[in-house]
Amino acid sequence: MMERQQDPMTNDWTFTIGHRELVVHQRYEVLSMINDFMLGIWFTIGSVCFFYQGAVQTVGVWLFVVGSLQLLIRPAIRLHRYVYFKQLPDTDQDA
Repeated sequence: MMERQQDPMTNDWTFTIGHRELVVHQRYEVLSMINDFMLGIWFTIGSVCFFYQGAVQTVGVWLFVVGSLQLLIRPAIRLHRYVYFKQLPDTDQDA
Protein backbone atom coordinates (compact mmCIF):
# COMPACT_ATOMS: atom_id res chain seq x y z
CA MET A 1 0.00 0.00 0.00
CA MET A 2 1.33 3.45 -0.94
CA GLU A 3 0.73 6.47 1.27
CA ARG A 4 1.50 10.08 0.28
CA GLN A 5 2.36 12.93 2.65
CA GLN A 6 3.51 16.50 2.11
CA ASP A 7 5.96 18.19 4.46
CA PRO A 8 4.50 21.67 5.18
CA MET A 9 7.96 23.14 5.89
CA THR A 10 9.72 22.00 2.68
CA ASN A 11 6.75 21.11 0.43
CA ASP A 12 8.49 17.79 -0.27
CA TRP A 13 6.34 14.84 -1.30
CA THR A 14 6.93 11.67 0.70
CA PHE A 15 5.55 8.35 -0.53
CA THR A 16 5.63 5.44 1.91
CA ILE A 17 5.80 2.11 0.11
CA GLY A 18 6.06 -0.79 2.55
CA HIS A 19 9.19 -0.23 4.61
CA ARG A 20 10.66 2.39 2.28
CA GLU A 21 10.07 6.08 1.70
CA LEU A 22 10.45 7.92 -1.59
CA VAL A 23 11.08 11.63 -0.97
CA VAL A 24 10.61 14.05 -3.88
CA HIS A 25 12.47 17.34 -3.41
CA GLN A 26 11.70 20.29 -5.68
CA ARG A 27 8.65 18.63 -7.16
CA TYR A 28 8.28 21.08 -10.06
CA GLU A 29 11.82 20.33 -11.22
CA VAL A 30 11.02 16.61 -11.00
CA LEU A 31 7.79 17.08 -13.02
CA SER A 32 9.74 19.05 -15.62
CA MET A 33 12.36 16.29 -15.88
CA ILE A 34 9.70 13.58 -16.23
CA ASN A 35 8.01 15.64 -18.94
CA ASP A 36 11.32 16.07 -20.81
CA PHE A 37 12.08 12.36 -20.54
CA MET A 38 8.66 11.39 -21.93
CA LEU A 39 9.04 14.02 -24.66
CA GLY A 40 12.28 12.40 -25.80
CA ILE A 41 10.63 8.98 -25.88
CA TRP A 42 7.66 10.18 -27.99
CA PHE A 43 9.84 11.97 -30.54
CA THR A 44 12.28 9.06 -30.81
CA ILE A 45 9.53 6.49 -31.38
CA GLY A 46 7.72 8.89 -33.73
CA SER A 47 10.88 9.40 -35.77
CA VAL A 48 11.39 5.64 -36.16
CA CYS A 49 7.75 5.22 -37.21
CA PHE A 50 8.35 7.54 -40.18
CA PHE A 51 10.59 4.88 -41.73
CA TYR A 52 7.47 2.75 -42.31
CA GLN A 53 4.29 3.28 -44.33
CA GLY A 54 0.63 3.03 -43.37
CA ALA A 55 -0.61 2.64 -39.80
CA VAL A 56 2.87 2.81 -38.27
CA GLN A 57 3.46 6.17 -39.94
CA THR A 58 0.12 7.40 -38.55
CA VAL A 59 1.27 6.37 -35.06
CA GLY A 60 4.43 8.40 -35.68
CA VAL A 61 2.38 11.48 -36.56
CA TRP A 62 0.30 11.11 -33.38
CA LEU A 63 3.43 10.75 -31.27
CA PHE A 64 4.75 13.98 -32.76
CA VAL A 65 1.45 15.67 -31.84
CA VAL A 66 1.72 14.35 -28.26
CA GLY A 67 5.35 15.48 -28.10
CA SER A 68 4.40 18.94 -29.35
CA LEU A 69 1.74 19.24 -26.67
CA GLN A 70 4.34 18.26 -24.08
CA LEU A 71 6.55 21.05 -25.37
CA LEU A 72 3.72 23.36 -24.28
CA ILE A 73 3.53 21.67 -20.87
CA ARG A 74 7.20 22.36 -20.09
CA PRO A 75 6.87 26.16 -19.78
CA ALA A 76 3.55 25.72 -17.97
CA ILE A 77 5.28 23.63 -15.28
CA ARG A 78 8.05 26.21 -14.92
CA LEU A 79 5.56 29.08 -14.84
CA HIS A 80 3.50 27.34 -12.16
CA ARG A 81 6.64 27.02 -10.05
CA TYR A 82 7.03 30.80 -9.92
CA VAL A 83 3.44 32.04 -10.19
CA TYR A 84 0.69 30.62 -8.02
CA PHE A 85 -2.44 31.66 -6.15
CA LYS A 86 -2.13 32.15 -2.41
CA GLN A 87 -5.05 31.74 -0.03
CA LEU A 88 -6.01 35.12 1.45
CA PRO A 89 -7.50 35.52 4.93
CA ASP A 90 -11.30 35.43 5.10
CA THR A 91 -12.48 39.05 4.81
CA ASP A 92 -16.12 38.30 5.68
CA GLN A 93 -15.27 38.38 9.38
CA ASP A 94 -13.98 41.99 9.10
CA ALA A 95 -17.21 43.31 7.55
